[in-house]
Amino acid sequence: MTPQGNKPSSHAVITGGWTPSSADRAAGRASGYGVITNIINGGVDCGMGTNAKVADRIGFYKRYCDVFKIGYGSNLDCYPFIKS
Repeated sequence: MTPQGNKPSSHAVITGGWTPSSADRAAGRASGYGVITNIINGGVDCGMGTNAKVADRIGFYKRYCDVFKIGYGSNLDCYPFIKS
């Protein structure tokens, strides 16, 4: 629930409390699950195109959304993010 450095908290992203800045938008970051992946593991998984680990993580996220009968939202991956 606590922001890390210049990253928002995952909680703020998933609850809609975070809005991307102009720098975020320029780097391809938009509200959604992909930003959470970027917060947690961005240096390893984001901005490198399609990645099996990210695809697996999205699959797990979708499975839990299905269990709880909630929508996935948009912007699920972090493939196009520009590394900062």
